[in-house]
Amino acid sequence: MLESLQIIAFTHKNSSIENIGLLHLSEESQREILPSIKSTFFFHEFMYLSTCNRVELILRSDEIITREKLVSVLTTIQPTVELNKIKELANSALLFNGTNAVQHLFKVASSLDSLVIGEREIITQVRKSYELSHELGLTGDLIRLLVKQTIETAKEIYTNTGISKNPVSVVSLAYRQLRQLNIKNDARVLIIGAGETNTNLCKYLKKHKFANFVVFNRTESKAKKLATELGGISYPLTALKNYNKGFDVLITCTSSQEPIVTKAIYEQLLVGEQSKKVIIDLAVPNDIDREILTVFDVKLIAVETLNEQAKQNMLKREKELHACEILINQRLEEFQKICRERSIEIAFGDIPKKVKEIKETALNNVFAKDINSLDTQSREVLDKVISYFEKKYNAVAMKTAKEAFLKENELN
Repeated sequence: MLESLQIIAFTHKNSSIENIGLLHLSEESQREILPSIKSTFFFHEFMYLSTCNRVELILRSDEIITREKLVSVLTTIQPTVELNKIKELANSALLFNGTNAVQHLFKVASSLDSLVIGEREIITQVRKSYELSHELGLTGDLIRLLVKQTIETAKEIYTNTGISKNPVSVVSLAYRQLRQLNIKNDARVLIIGAGETNTNLCKYLKKHKFANFVVFNRTESKAKKLATELGGISYPLTALKNYNKGFDVLITCTSSQEPIVTKAIYEQLLVGEQSKKVIIDLAVPNDIDREILTVFDVKLIAVETLNEQAKQNMLKREKELHACEILINQRLEEFQKICRERSIEIAFGDIPKKVKEIKETALNNVFAKDINSLDTQSREVLDKVISYFEKKYNAVAMKTAKEAFLKENELN
C-alpha cells in the first residue's frame, strides 16, 4: 500500500513563486477540477495542497507518475497555461514516493521545508486541504492514515522542540516589542503605507483589540480598504503634513526612496504634545528622518534591529533541526508499521465473509437434512456453537497474522 504513495511538489526550492501561482486553485475550482483529475488518471486516492509558496499533489497510484504524464496532469489543472510553461513546471517538480513521500510531508507540516522555518500555519493548511479532498470523495485509507500521522508528528515537533519558539518575521517581532511597551488599546495609531507589511502588522493590532487607526497612503483606495478592515479613517498621503489630531504610535512602511516623515512634518503631527511617542519604521530605506530622533522624545522600533534579531532567532530555530529529524524518523517507522498492519487487516478482511458463506452452505445445504431433524432447543444450541466458533476463528486468524507480522518485523 505504501509503495503506491506519490507526492509531486512545487515549492520555493524548485520553482519561482510566480510559476507556483499558476497552479493555485480556488476552492470553487478545486471542487470542479479535482474529481476529474482522479478519474481521468485512475488515481486510487488524491489530495491537493496549496499554500502561498507551494502546491503539492498527494496521490496513490499503481503507475509511477513520470514527468511526461505530469504534463498531462498539470494541463488538466490549468488548461489555459501555455504548454511551454507547463513543461517547465513539470521538469522542475520534486517527485517523492513511498517512505520518502511520507518523510517529505512530515517535514512540510512541521515547517522544516517552509520558506520560514517554524511557522505553524502550514499544519492548518494541510488539515483543511485534506478535509476538502475527503469531502469530495478523493481520499481513502492511505491518505487518511498519512494525514493523521502527519498532523500528530507536526504537533509533537512544535510541542517538544524549540522550532517555533523564536519569532523570525519582522512583523511579529515588531508587534512583540510594541506590546512590551505596555501601549494601551485605545492608543492613537497612525499608519503610513497600506502594503502587505503594514497590513499584516495591523492584523496583530486589531486581533489584540487596538481600535483607533488612521491610514495614509499614496493610492487613496488602498488606504480606504485597510482603514475599513480596521474600522478606522483613511486619507491620501498628501494630507499627512496637515494632520492635526495627534498620535501615540506611528507605523510606517512605504517604498519611498526619501524620508516620508521629515522633521517639519513630525513636528506638525505632534500638535504640541510633549509625551514620548513610539515609531515603528519597517521601510527600507527608512521613512523616518533620523534627525527626528535627536530632537524629539521617541522610542524607535526599526527594521534594521528587527532584521538582526530575526537572523539570530532563525539560527536558534535551525539548531533544533536535528531534534526534529529524530522525531520524524521515529514517526516514519511508526507509520510504516501502521501501514503493514492495515495491509494485513485489509488482506484478511474477506475472511469473516468467507467463513459466513461456509457456515451458510453447511447449514442450508450440506447438513440441512440432519439439522431439520433436530428439535428447536438442539438447533438453538447448534447455532450458538457455530456462531461462537465463527467469532473466535476470525479473531484468532487476525491475531495470528499480526503476531506473524510483528515477529518478522523484529527479525528484520
